[in-house]
Amino acid sequence: MKLFPAPALDPSLAGSLVLLHLAVVAGGLALLSSASVSASGLESVRCRLQATPRPPAFSQDGDFVIGGVFSIHNYMHTVEHSYTRLPEPLQCTGSLDSRELRFSRTMVFAVDEINNSSDLLPGVTLGYQVHDSCTTVPMAVKVAFQLANGLDPMFDTGEQCSGSPTVTAIVGESGSTPTISMLRIIGPFGIPQVSHFSTCACLSDKKQYPTFFRTIPSDQFQAAALAHLIRHFGWTWIGAVRSDSDYGNNGMAAFLQAAQEEGICVEYSEAFSRTNPLSRVQRVADVIRSSTAQVVVAFVSSWDMKILLREMERLPSPPRQWIGSESWVTDPDMLHFGLCAGAIGIGIQRSVIPGLRDFLLDLSPQKVSKSPTLTEFWEGAFGCVGVEEKVCDGSEDIQQLQTPYTDTSQLRVTNMVYKAVYAIAHAIHSIVCEERENSTVNCDKNLNVKPTQVLERLRRVNFSRNGYQVSFDANGDPVATYELVNWQRRESGKMELVTVGLYDASLPPDQRLDIEREITWVKNSTQVPVSVCSESCPPGTRKAVQKGKPVCCYDCIQCAEGEISNNTDSSDCLICPEEYWPNAERDLCILKPVEFLSFHEVLGIILTACSVGGACLAIATATVFYRHRTSAIVRANNSELSFLLLFSLALCFLCSLTFIGQPSEWSCMLRHTAFGITFVLCISCVLGKTIVVLMAFRATLPASNVMKWFGPPQQRLTVVSFTFVQALICTLWLVLSPPFPIKNLTTYKEKIILECDVGSAIGFWAVLGYIGLLALLCFVLAFLARKLPDNFNEAKFITFSMLIFCAVWITFIPAYVSSPGKLTVAVEIFAIITSSFGLFFLLFVPKCFIILFRPEKNTKKHLRDKTSYDIRY
Repeated sequence: MKLFPAPALDPSLAGSLVLLHLAVVAGGLALLSSASVSASGLESVRCRLQATPRPPAFSQDGDFVIGGVFSIHNYMHTVEHSYTRLPEPLQCTGSLDSRELRFSRTMVFAVDEINNSSDLLPGVTLGYQVHDSCTTVPMAVKVAFQLANGLDPMFDTGEQCSGSPTVTAIVGESGSTPTISMLRIIGPFGIPQVSHFSTCACLSDKKQYPTFFRTIPSDQFQAAALAHLIRHFGWTWIGAVRSDSDYGNNGMAAFLQAAQEEGICVEYSEAFSRTNPLSRVQRVADVIRSSTAQVVVAFVSSWDMKILLREMERLPSPPRQWIGSESWVTDPDMLHFGLCAGAIGIGIQRSVIPGLRDFLLDLSPQKVSKSPTLTEFWEGAFGCVGVEEKVCDGSEDIQQLQTPYTDTSQLRVTNMVYKAVYAIAHAIHSIVCEERENSTVNCDKNLNVKPTQVLERLRRVNFSRNGYQVSFDANGDPVATYELVNWQRRESGKMELVTVGLYDASLPPDQRLDIEREITWVKNSTQVPVSVCSESCPPGTRKAVQKGKPVCCYDCIQCAEGEISNNTDSSDCLICPEEYWPNAERDLCILKPVEFLSFHEVLGIILTACSVGGACLAIATATVFYRHRTSAIVRANNSELSFLLLFSLALCFLCSLTFIGQPSEWSCMLRHTAFGITFVLCISCVLGKTIVVLMAFRATLPASNVMKWFGPPQQRLTVVSFTFVQALICTLWLVLSPPFPIKNLTTYKEKIILECDVGSAIGFWAVLGYIGLLALLCFVLAFLARKLPDNFNEAKFITFSMLIFCAVWITFIPAYVSSPGKLTVAVEIFAIITSSFGLFFLLFVPKCFIILFRPEKNTKKHLRDKTSYDIRY
């Protein structure tokens, strides 16, 4: 094996390199036959390759040679090592991949195009060595050593290790795992490798792979694009299969992480390889058939996918919506699998390479016969392989051939090969060429260009070719731009690959995916299939994860009282603000209805009518009394107190109106103070009448002069004094802590009650207590005068009226405390009106009846005939 210097090679490293060479003997690569390593350096030795070099599939000499590695075949001949003789040469077997052949021929086309260019590397001839890796790691490693060492079986190494690699850079490999293996070999020597199809995100790690570049985006971007695509169509329950390789495992790991961030759940994730036993592939197929997920994401290489789909077709399988990675979903050779009709996936942008189709079809019998690879392709394509088959005679027309090799309608990865060759050419151009003052370019083809120089210049390339920009970021990756491709079946039954959208990772997340055309789904349907573990929870509900299952499997629970969810699939319900309440569907917070005792509602109208009616009766009675003020019964009942009592009763009836309507600051203060003062005025008048009755009864006794001590002036003073006390209480209440309007949000959760807060509970109950004290005093005095003669039963009527009054207000207390909302106000109004009517009917209705309907009894004589006392007034 030829030795050449790596940057700053330490002498002690040379021994390690020898060990490395020895380690690969089993692979049939090369062996340094003799070498003397010392601290002073390397002596000149003669070396020979132990293994037989494998010639490239295509090659051409040039001033600077570019290596190429492609997976033209899909298997390698298995060699059993006896360890008693040299290993047999590694050989590729299996079918020839015409798509990979197109990739390799595209590299040849690009080199020829550059050699004929007057702008890029003028006067310089690029050569190439294109090798077949057989899609295997051992062959990829062997190719890596061959590209580094050359094909000479014998060579000398000088003391300074003056040898150098035979290639300045390498294009390839198609698979991530073989690429990683190659980088382990050529990386330490600084040989740059530009891949067209190795998408593993792990290759972006510059600490491990400092010499790696690629023209195809990393799987990190592809995984994010697939997760974005799946979430876009609302699929949250999917299955996943992957190739058991660096490409599949790393790509699926990146996808699963992106899917988790998008809220997507994976029912299963299965790995397999085409080298696995068939039972393993069958198990994966059975998992897909029995799963409930309708969508399957396949991060699988083309060869592995073919094996899986053949197994899926062997037994009836329920239709599944396939989501494919770039590796297989854009492979034209996969389109004959009807099982995947409607599949969608991520693909490299389709491109046009002028002149490529003519170059691919320009295969004369002479060219084909000179290349074993082209001969194998030709014989396989036209079916002229073997003794019993027809023999190819050169008359076959390749123009009529329909294979992935001749199909240039979907140039995707092919363009990545094309750009990789041009990137290397531009790097070499920047080293050997310089532009003169007359705009001519002068290139020195004799310049000794080292791979490390090309590596450095590759980092800085930035050019455009056929409208496609080529550059690399710090990780050696290009800008990630994809097409969304869809397998659509035409009326003829032929499957076609149709571009239906774009994905640009450089845009903001919400603008990256752009669907441009209608998608044909599984079963040739135009309706997006559904793949969820649980149906979406509508607004008004929240998701409750089912125990022991992924987060995508849940039950829909209605939001609790006072909470809403206004989005589909809400994880939590939101509590409405204090003055809001959910609507019936619990998907919107609406303002709570405001409730108060209104003049316009039935209860308000009834109470208003009773209040006004009572006031009118009091006024009418006062009118009757005034018109008959000279009559005996009016004069006998202390007309002055009677008129004052009727006036206070009218005020009592009317003050209940202040309790109806929307509470305000003034109405709250007015209603309680007016109520307190008018009722005390009313009770004071009744109390005055009661005292008059008692005093009149005592005045009939011999030598009694009581009435002179309780005449009209004393009666007025009594009324004013009692009323003044209540007015003083109300004044202190209003000054210290007056009533005020509030929004009651606690009594009812679904509505707001506008009511008056009493402010000071002591003030409120002091007003009521004072009224109750006067009423109780009046009741006791009236009870003492209950045995007066029947024809003058004022005391009895006062007793019963006070009894009713006290009963009403005693009942009012628990009813007031327990009544909710506006009913509290209604209870208070009812107590006011009822007690007022009780006083009115018992004290004045009997007298009005006599005045209006029994005038013959309204005489002083009639009263004196039946009464043993006389009332002085």
